[in-house]
Amino acid sequence: MAQRKPIVAGNWKMNGSVELVSEIGSAINECKNEQVDIIIFPPAPLLLKVVEFGISVGTQTVSEFNSGAFTGELSAELAKQLGATHTLVGHSERRIIFGESNESVADKFAKAQENGLIPILCVGETEQQRDAQETEMVVAEQINAVISKLGIAALLNSVLAYEPVWAIGTGKTATPEQAQAVHKFIRDMLSKQSEHVGDTLQILYGGSVNDKNSKSLFIQPDIDGGLIGGASLKADAFVSICNSALGNV
Repeated sequence: MAQRKPIVAGNWKMNGSVELVSEIGSAINECKNEQVDIIIFPPAPLLLKVVEFGISVGTQTVSEFNSGAFTGELSAELAKQLGATHTLVGHSERRIIFGESNESVADKFAKAQENGLIPILCVGETEQQRDAQETEMVVAEQINAVISKLGIAALLNSVLAYEPVWAIGTGKTATPEQAQAVHKFIRDMLSKQSEHVGDTLQILYGGSVNDKNSKSLFIQPDIDGGLIGGASLKADAFVSICNSALGNV
């Protein structure tokens, strides 16, 4: 089994401030460790402020277009120029609120890689889909849209994040066993096409992860860290979560 480096990624969504960057940036710099990758995904106007702290930074989405008359869009090329190393693609809020399809998510994934960004592909089911026992089908369709467009090897330069929609911002969290089961399903599914991809791909868990439950989640064999929402806006909680990941190295 490959040794997969843990990642703790903080998705600030449309929250944060210049002051918060300073507070959290200083806290992260005090606990940095080469054995865990820490990435912040702030609102786009704060990208340069995060870069100033020497912290890895990503965008919360990118456009499927390189440039042009697309008011309000952010190109992957410009994000890279500003210092971004990663981007989220296909977060459930982008899929549900802004109508991104599996196909458009695959286009954004491709555009990110073309411009040197590492995409974090977000996948996950709604509560209704889970109740209908459709979790594996939904997750497989979301991943296969990228594989169909770019091939299995494209996942080597990416990260996956399993985020059950019913657990995002709701206070509900998949149990460690529930999360592990889906992560193992993903890894086994990919291994059927490429053992190397299945073994080495980092798969994060997201969905109301906090400083109280992170350790029990991160200790699972197929969970390689977390995509953190609300808790990433609190310096003490986020540092605690980062230390949880470090404890499992």
